[in-house]
Amino acid sequence: MQRAARRIVEKLRLRGHEAFFAGGWVRDFLLRRRARDIDIATSARPEEVLRIFPRAHAVGAQFGVVQVRFYGHVYDIATFRTEGPYLDGRHPASVDFAGPKPDALRRDFTINGLFFDPVAERIIDYVGGAADIRKRILRTIGKPEERFLEDKLRMLRAIRLACELDFRIATDTMAAMRRLAPLILQVSQERIRDELLKMLTGPAAAQALDLLQTTGLLAAVLPEVEAMRGVEQPAEFHPEGDVYVHTRSVLALLKDPSPVLALATLLHDVGKPPTRKADERVHFIGHEEVGARMAEDICRRLRLPNEDAQAVTELVREHLRFIHIREMRAGTLRKFLSRPRLAEHLELHRVDCLSSGRSLEQYDFALEKLRELQAVPARERLVSGDDLIAMGYPPGPLFRTILDAVDDLQAERPDLTREQALEEVRRAFPLPPIV
Repeated sequence: MQRAARRIVEKLRLRGHEAFFAGGWVRDFLLRRRARDIDIATSARPEEVLRIFPRAHAVGAQFGVVQVRFYGHVYDIATFRTEGPYLDGRHPASVDFAGPKPDALRRDFTINGLFFDPVAERIIDYVGGAADIRKRILRTIGKPEERFLEDKLRMLRAIRLACELDFRIATDTMAAMRRLAPLILQVSQERIRDELLKMLTGPAAAQALDLLQTTGLLAAVLPEVEAMRGVEQPAEFHPEGDVYVHTRSVLALLKDPSPVLALATLLHDVGKPPTRKADERVHFIGHEEVGARMAEDICRRLRLPNEDAQAVTELVREHLRFIHIREMRAGTLRKFLSRPRLAEHLELHRVDCLSSGRSLEQYDFALEKLRELQAVPARERLVSGDDLIAMGYPPGPLFRTILDAVDDLQAERPDLTREQALEEVRRAFPLPPIV
């Protein structure tokens, strides 16, 4: 990838243009991190880039961005530019092409404002980004308020980058985030969602949650999670602390979660604050069902795809089911362990237990039963809906109850015959007499 990108730079320079590697690749190069992409910044105008690379595509011509496919990889080539005011809080009102220094000065954070000359193999630094990388500090280029007011999403991006890179956010940058946090709601929910999910699935989700909280951004974008703070729990079940502390510790235990699992973990106890009651002891009766409704509302607010929203809601609603797994009838247990996304249900239960120092007895039991079920071929259902209609049962909700009961019988009695199953249906669910 780097060799091909260097060839692009060389081709641009042969035509008399300046060209460098830019932004995130340079940062990751200095941090000795593997980068996914190399962006190239150049003095060449988009039309000039298109003449040099005839098969390229102008994907953001108004911002001077052209995509070039070279040796099987796609590279963004952007013309050095300056930007006018961000009147909509996201896009500049105007773009003027410029040189490398003005281009660096219009970027968000110093660590993203670096260039690299791949021919001379040298760093070009107009913003002090190399020093900040050495000190592991994240700070804005120029005044923090100005950078954040240009695009309020940069406040969330600052937290994501700091956690992803294990950097400290500079004091003045952090102070500006606290002052401007309520303005984050001017950003579209889709953009907020994407940054939140990157934080929650990143290497330091718990630290990201803390930074969201201390800056006031959590109260703005997820007030339901902010409400967990200070909601005390029974110490015998949750020695780790209140609902927020528990949630934070559960997040910290996840390893490379899917966005669905990460969001469900964040929200699994979101129903506790509104259901907390304290009499002889503290309890949260029905918090899983209340939490599921709240999670559904949050997913809808964040414009999560319907399938993902349903999965998050189901994880929140069902996260206590494992407590009763040993009491389940064989058929119920089989259906429970055959559900879609079972691995995520299991993982949420595992980290939920570990965060409070609880036993993994139910988790281990579930794994054992799952192995047993996978070792036994699935049996064909002995009774169908057509059989029930033929027996005189009217189609309706009762069908599901009857068929589930037959499934339980099949699981408990492997030698059950079809005739015996039909007889059990007649006995357990008698039809009313014909008048």
